[in-house]
Amino acid sequence: MELSAAASPVSSPGAPAGRLIKKVLRLLFVAAVAVALWSQLAAAPSSLILVGGCGALPPLPSSRWWWPFSSAPPRKETTTAARRPAAGGGGTKGPPAACVMFNFGDSNSDTGNLVAGAGFRLHGPVGSLFFGKPSGRFSDGRLYIDFICERLGLDHLSPYLESSGVSFRHGANFAAAGATAGESKSLFSLGTQVRQFRHLKARTADLLPLGLGSGITKEEFENAVYTFDIGQNDIQVALSNNLSYHRVLRDSIPAIITRIRNAVTMVHEAGGRKLVLYNTGPLGCLPSMLARRPSDSGGGRLDGAGCLAGHNRVARAFNAQLGRLCRDLRHRLAGATVVCVDMYAIKYGLVANHTAHGLRAPLMACCGSGGPPYNYRPGAACGSPKVAACADGDRRVSWDGLHYTEAANRIIADEVLSAEHSDPPLQLHTLCASPS
Repeated sequence: MELSAAASPVSSPGAPAGRLIKKVLRLLFVAAVAVALWSQLAAAPSSLILVGGCGALPPLPSSRWWWPFSSAPPRKETTTAARRPAAGGGGTKGPPAACVMFNFGDSNSDTGNLVAGAGFRLHGPVGSLFFGKPSGRFSDGRLYIDFICERLGLDHLSPYLESSGVSFRHGANFAAAGATAGESKSLFSLGTQVRQFRHLKARTADLLPLGLGSGITKEEFENAVYTFDIGQNDIQVALSNNLSYHRVLRDSIPAIITRIRNAVTMVHEAGGRKLVLYNTGPLGCLPSMLARRPSDSGGGRLDGAGCLAGHNRVARAFNAQLGRLCRDLRHRLAGATVVCVDMYAIKYGLVANHTAHGLRAPLMACCGSGGPPYNYRPGAACGSPKVAACADGDRRVSWDGLHYTEAANRIIADEVLSAEHSDPPLQLHTLCASPS
């Protein structure tokens, strides 16, 4: 009985004092371990980042030995500039790129706005080459603007209308498939895109002091490159209305040019100083246009490359007026650098000199139906059920009869970056890095 009583602390009159001593010893041990660990972490390099992004630990306070028994030492508040989040509820907070880019246009450079903004669905095999699934781009992979961003060290431009998983730290893309310069012809016209940009800029200015929003500063907006690639759909609308060449030249093209002028001027008024305008490509070389070749001898005449001569004549007339607009803007817009890129020459070269680029069948859609010579039928276009893509898309020019393959877009981007088709011949790398 005595052994049992002695073994039981409950029955011992000195048990309360013993328990208190054990608690004190345990607390002292915990304190010693905590202080030793804190001393090692505090001595670590300032670049140490803990899980959760807390940053480097601050030096120990003078009352270091009492820390385990009091509140934890205060952490240094992160500055606004250091904690600027990416847009879209997350994303990277990395260092700024050499410059920021904002793009306005149509499906030639749309990275997902029509899909996000209108709920438009793309189906395979669209996007299968690079992204492995539809990415909002009308191609088998990347667009020329994606390659340009990669060469400039930028992320792919996120579509402005996408709500999740995007970052605007390196700029934004406002281009939308089907967009026109005219207000009444499309859901996301050029004017709408510019108004979206102005809204983004205003909201960024409001949120930046709070460490929220895109994180783009006023200086970065001023030094950004603004690109415009639009007009093709406007011309196609005019041609589909069976307007004569003279009516298109007299009425349609000047109206398109005026709207582009207004949009560029609005961007300049908002602080944009580096302005790049792409002219339109050879519409007569698109398989979708060739498959609808007019039966009359005049409108259906083919040139030496097999393209519709009349359609390309209209495209060149538009480009001539756009070139005059570029020269006029250089004189009218104070402090602006205006570069006009001859996209027509670049894309026509892909068709006329396709073998030099290692490409084949430049006038036949890779993804389509109907077989040679154009493999395009309006009711059974790419994305329709049972419509497959060619096996050699990496050697084709046209993806779906209207848009270009990733292989062609890579070449287009290289030609743009070379500045051989630019007026003035200013490379985008130089324009990107130069102060405005």
